[in-house]
Amino acid sequence: MYELKTKETDNSVIEFIEQIENPKKREDAYKLLDIFTETTGFEAKMWGPSIIGFGSYHYKYASGHEGDAALVGFSPRKAKISLYFAPGEPKREEVLKQLGKHTSGKACVYVNKLADIDVEVLKALINESVSFLQKMYPAK
Repeated sequence: MYELKTKETDNSVIEFIEQIENPKKREDAYKLLDIFTETTGFEAKMWGPSIIGFGSYHYKYASGHEGDAALVGFSPRKAKISLYFAPGEPKREEVLKQLGKHTSGKACVYVNKLADIDVEVLKALINESVSFLQKMYPAK
């Protein structure tokens, strides 16, 4: 059976951020930690070795595959900062047009630095994603 790699861990979010070599990226990570915490109201948790996630939901697909995932999160990677939002959220593409300099994949939005994006738009993306996932996968 498939084993999910990205699981919530007990690792310290602060210790993870402190290990970021680039001082500017470390500073952005602390700012993102504040933004995501204040916007979601959830405590930050490490998911796997490098994702800082907020809240969680349990999903189950028609195929029978199921697991838990963070509602939203971010990872300050070497090349870019990855922002994790709900894939399939209907307002996402429209809101992303207002975000600022970024690229995006299915579930991730990639930014070079926090200064490249509009923080208020980021907060809107966070709220839309959390709301969408909580409706799609209501807590039992």
